[in-house]
Amino acid sequence: MRKTDAATWAVLAVSLTQTASVVAAVAPGEILDAYKAAAGGSAWDDKVTLETQFTTAGYGLTGTGHSIGDLRTGRFVSECTLGPTSTAEGFDGANRWQREMSGTVTLQQGGDGRELATNDSYRIGEKWWQPDRGDAQISSGGEKSCGDVTCEVLSITPKNGKAFQAWFDRTTGLLVKTVEHRQPLIVTTTMSDYRRVDGIMLPFRITVDTGLGKEYLRTLSLTEARFAGPHPESVYAPPRVTLTDFSIAGGAPETAIPFHLINNHIYGAARVNGRGPYVFLFDTGGTNEITPTLARTLGLEIVGRTPEFGAGAGIMEGGFTRVLELQVGDAVLRNQVVSVAPFEDQEPIEGTPMAGLVGYEVFSRFITRIDYGAGMITLMDTRNFDPRDAGTPVKFVFHAHIPEVTGTFEGLPARYSIDTGARFELMLTKSFAAQADLRAKHPQGIDSVYGWGVGGAVRGYVTRVSEMRLGDVKVNDVVTDLSRQDRGGLSGSIGGGILKRFVVTFDYAHQTIYLKPRPQPIADTGTFDRAGMWFNASSQGFEIVDVVKGAPAEQAGLHVGDMILAVDGEAVAKLHLYDLRQRLRDDPPETVVTFRVKDGPAVKDVRVTLRNLI
Repeated sequence: MRKTDAATWAVLAVSLTQTASVVAAVAPGEILDAYKAAAGGSAWDDKVTLETQFTTAGYGLTGTGHSIGDLRTGRFVSECTLGPTSTAEGFDGANRWQREMSGTVTLQQGGDGRELATNDSYRIGEKWWQPDRGDAQISSGGEKSCGDVTCEVLSITPKNGKAFQAWFDRTTGLLVKTVEHRQPLIVTTTMSDYRRVDGIMLPFRITVDTGLGKEYLRTLSLTEARFAGPHPESVYAPPRVTLTDFSIAGGAPETAIPFHLINNHIYGAARVNGRGPYVFLFDTGGTNEITPTLARTLGLEIVGRTPEFGAGAGIMEGGFTRVLELQVGDAVLRNQVVSVAPFEDQEPIEGTPMAGLVGYEVFSRFITRIDYGAGMITLMDTRNFDPRDAGTPVKFVFHAHIPEVTGTFEGLPARYSIDTGARFELMLTKSFAAQADLRAKHPQGIDSVYGWGVGGAVRGYVTRVSEMRLGDVKVNDVVTDLSRQDRGGLSGSIGGGILKRFVVTFDYAHQTIYLKPRPQPIADTGTFDRAGMWFNASSQGFEIVDVVKGAPAEQAGLHVGDMILAVDGEAVAKLHLYDLRQRLRDDPPETVVTFRVKDGPAVKDVRVTLRNLI
């Protein structure tokens, strides 16, 4: 699961503090030359560093921050507080880095992080004013309406960056907005309240719209801006951080807890502020989070209104709180700001209670070993980890807080996120599948709901492929979902359906995943639903919310909206949702399953004969 990040937009205090005058300019070069002249002209020539202080507001929270930008090289650093959170990010000329709210620092080399760092550096270093325009591809988008005025629009793609738009108000001569695809969001940034500082015009108000709704707009207001001389390189370097907020009781080298594998998700116990245990989902795709219900139970104050998104098209709203202690087995994290999100909404989909997520903050502080076959999670002190018997090492980089590995798909180079919180085996992004023409190459498949996340139903084309690789590790016979979504330049995502074929060990400190094949496959590996329907729990039974066209469920007469009351004579009140889903995957073809369903006022028995759909 992903969420918006305060530091991501705070750097705009540096990268977007220029103005432009474009009077009847047509050619892109003329527009940019006029831009420099109106923004200060030769006054820019002796400027080296721009420092800003600002206040921030958004998501029901307020805060402050400061940014430093090297106007010659494009290096930058920005720090921001927002409510109880404190984050930072920077670019040292080679790598973008991020300090997330619990204090860990990572190089952002995955997803579209490098491209976005290049874009920020391009704007901060004024490379569009160089004679060769910084070797960028620049084209005119023509005149477009922007509010009550007309704008000249340029599309700019820096070398090794990604395309963004710059909109110039022809009436006022100002740069009024930029539009940039920051996966998975399209971010529109508007600038206003221009003031002159040392001969340079700077916007003192910046508004960031991530496209998630007006209630999630962010604003940045400069309180101070000054130009200074050069700063040492260390100012822009990733900070060295030593964390002391975690331990294993008694100085033990490791601690282990059992877990249940449900829907290919890892559910284990954790305690919060000494109370519990509560059921948590262990998720490399997420951060530490708790539900509003648990926060209220513990008497914790929830602040802010933050959008959270992941699988599916929608979002859910959360906030932040502070916990004094999060305990997993004998391992403890202390004094943590955690997100609060209504994962109670997932219980009808998962079929099990859920108090929150154990995510990045735990994985980054301990060596984490997941033995899917034994149903055990082991957290190890990094000083005591011996990798010699851990399996094949696969190096990864970070995309925000998520591991990303390189590999192949049917021989094609690929980049995959690793997500223990995803139920599927392999999900491929829309753009990767289209470029490789995968649907045409795999005609044996179905359009179906193949998952359900915080944003609702996840739909795509499901098929079966012969092989893929994570690093040097080959995986055969993979159920593959061709998604309708794209994710930050990635080829796809690896979920629990593949990971459970291994004993998986995460070493975040050395950015390495170890994969040790299990001697015997876990039941339900490599399977897919043979009935052709998706159902969720409700107070009346299991409600059918999707039926695959031409599948056994449709052929038998089942429809969206039907309520399953019993299966083979057993009331659904006595069944686990996830057990029934697994049965419909694992029972062999030609198995007949009898569903008692309520269709409007009528109750009827429907016999479904299972068969392979992919």
